[in-house]
Amino acid sequence: MKHIGRIAALFGLAIAVWLVWRDHPAAVLQLLRGAGMGLLLAAGVHILPMCANAWDWRSLIRTAQRPTFATMLKLVWIRESINGLLPVARIGGEIVSFRLLGRAGVRPATAVASLVVDLQLTLISQLVFALIAAGWLLEHSSSDTARFVGRLAWGIVGFAPLLVLFSLVQHARPFERAAQVLERVTSGKVVNLVGKSARVDLSVKLIWRQTGVVVRYLLIWQTLQCLGFALEIWIALRVLGTDATFMQAFVIEALIQIVSSVAFLVPASLGVQEGGFVVIGGLLGFDAPTCLALAGARRIRDLLFYLPGLLAWQAAEYGWPSRRRAGDIR
Repeated sequence: MKHIGRIAALFGLAIAVWLVWRDHPAAVLQLLRGAGMGLLLAAGVHILPMCANAWDWRSLIRTAQRPTFATMLKLVWIRESINGLLPVARIGGEIVSFRLLGRAGVRPATAVASLVVDLQLTLISQLVFALIAAGWLLEHSSSDTARFVGRLAWGIVGFAPLLVLFSLVQHARPFERAAQVLERVTSGKVVNLVGKSARVDLSVKLIWRQTGVVVRYLLIWQTLQCLGFALEIWIALRVLGTDATFMQAFVIEALIQIVSSVAFLVPASLGVQEGGFVVIGGLLGFDAPTCLALAGARRIRDLLFYLPGLLAWQAAEYGWPSRRRAGDIR
């Protein structure tokens, strides 16, 4: 299992290279050179969705334990960097975030609950935005592409029951039940784990009962986050010489997000992201070199943000003082 990420990364990289090689790499490079400093502007806009993510994730943590906004922004940066560049199946960032939240004074049950609910609400919002994007494509596509978009929309709808199940599963006390099974297997040697897991389940339920927090998360902060991502795409498309509208950028971003979530085992969505840009951009009338240049602009953003983010992670691991008392497991 530990080699799956590496194999997926190599396979995805091969696909990405093949896509660029097939569609005139000189043309792709020429578009990127022509965009110049505009690509740095598009990349810099990424700070906006990061801020929205930091704020909405912070709102899921109890007020008494809630870290500062600056701390949460740093955690978002580190989490994105780990999930975006390392072969960790997009969960390594959550594991590191849990540890760093503990050092920032957040109790384990609260930290785990915030990560679980943040993931649940993010997936739900991605589904909603992807359905909006697919509906817009259906309305504006030609008859030749409408069938493809229809299949895409049905695929997204088919994914919905899994998200509903994922959101409701906390009512079955999954953490506590798993701990009880482990307790029986180990003949009572992990009794403390059962109590901790029960607290995690309770913390998740308490977050979901805060209707105002959940609604604001979905309607305000996730919307702002998606619009920030779309702004990145729109600026990149404009500096690449297209006359793209903001709605076209939104459609590309919403569908790329859901594709990347489905292909979570592929590190950095190598190959998947490039292929997604070509297919989705093609449906909107953009040629393959422009779509691949757009994918390249996204990779430039990843390098500018995520490589320093990995360094920030190492600095945090060794230099972040712990505010939580030893033995505090509540």
